[in-house]
Amino acid sequence: MEDSILKSVKKLLGVADDYTAFDLDILIHINSALATLHHLGVGPDTPLVIEDDTAVWADFFEAKTGFESAKTYVFLKVRSVFDPPQSGYAVTAMEKQILELEWRLNNVREQTDWVDPEAVVV
Repeated sequence: MEDSILKSVKKLLGVADDYTAFDLDILIHINSALATLHHLGVGPDTPLVIEDDTAVWADFFEAKTGFESAKTYVFLKVRSVFDPPQSGYAVTAMEKQILELEWRLNNVREQTDWVDPEAVVV
């Protein structure tokens, strides 16, 4: 299994590993999806920004478990802007899947990393 974030997303998009003409576009969309996950509280404490194919999924997960669907989420977010489906039904289905993944990832995060906002720090 490919561990490079860029290479794995390119594979799912159907872009050859050695074809780099779209790398900048794909990287921008990956970073946008990673930023959204960071806003949801998923991923590393410091937002992960990737610049090439050396960043790996382990950099994102930081030994946390239960967030494997983040890979699918990143792919779907990138696909929705880089190569959206032509069918309105397919677009709607993709949007629903993205929303479900956001909900599920947020739910896992709340179960594992939730912090009481009303807690008194002493």
